[in-house]
Amino acid sequence: MNWLIISIASYLFFAIASLGDKMVLKKTPKPKLYAFYVSFLSIFAVLVLPFIHFNFPDKQTLIWAFLDAIVYVWGLYTLFLALEKYDVSRTIPTIGAIQPVLVFILALVFWPSATLILTQANLLAFFLLLLGGILISTENNFDLTKDSLFLSFLTALLFSLDFIFQKFVFEGTDLISGFILMRLLGVIVCLVFLLDKEVRRDIRKKEGEKTGFIFILAQGAGGLATVFQSWAIKLVPVAYLAIINALKGIQYVFLFVMTILCSCFIPKLFKESLSKKILIQKLIAIFIIAIGLFVLIQYGNFVY
Repeated sequence: MNWLIISIASYLFFAIASLGDKMVLKKTPKPKLYAFYVSFLSIFAVLVLPFIHFNFPDKQTLIWAFLDAIVYVWGLYTLFLALEKYDVSRTIPTIGAIQPVLVFILALVFWPSATLILTQANLLAFFLLLLGGILISTENNFDLTKDSLFLSFLTALLFSLDFIFQKFVFEGTDLISGFILMRLLGVIVCLVFLLDKEVRRDIRKKEGEKTGFIFILAQGAGGLATVFQSWAIKLVPVAYLAIINALKGIQYVFLFVMTILCSCFIPKLFKESLSKKILIQKLIAIFIIAIGLFVLIQYGNFVY
């Protein structure tokens, strides 16, 4: 059950990072630039190398790591592009609804016999967590267009592949070596954004410098979240990869609480208003997520 606790911890840090991302993107809505900075910051992973025993992987694991770097970096870009072009209330619930299903399907494709160990309780918990995640992340004016649905689906697919490819990497090497390898390869992949003249110009102009402190804090939290999530992916049986993803609803619970606290104590920096209807909807969603967690913990019948 360690992977469950670690997954929940990862979503706490993802929630903190989401608050920062929301503040930065509101003032600097440049998806390519933001994706470049987020990915390039992984270069600091080299600072860890002198203090660890780095196990250089075999050729097959290296290929999986490179594929993961590609889908991760482009997943960030399509996510930020979707958040720039469409309302958060339209984008996040759609991605949250699609991604766990895609992870489940992809796990079945790559490991056909793996999902056979899932019990009815596992599947019920998966459904409840997925439903609660959609409800808590959906707000007013939830309306889909063909373009927003395509971009949300593409983002969900890229991040679903990230889950699958990470699992392959961790099957071929240890957690720290695999994580550092994927992040450093991500730095190489993100350099493709420098081919864009606008990105190079924004970097020279130090675009987004005013939000630099918030950006650093957000990415620090995001970095910790990614480490914890990778750790959970390393530990969890393949069959439960989709459940880790469905647990994302817990991130929205943390985000909901943090948003209310920020609105109360630092309204100048962050202000969020909730109607009575939306508040009730989110409380119902939290209740459903809690039931899903209870079913998962009490009746999950975990197999390792």
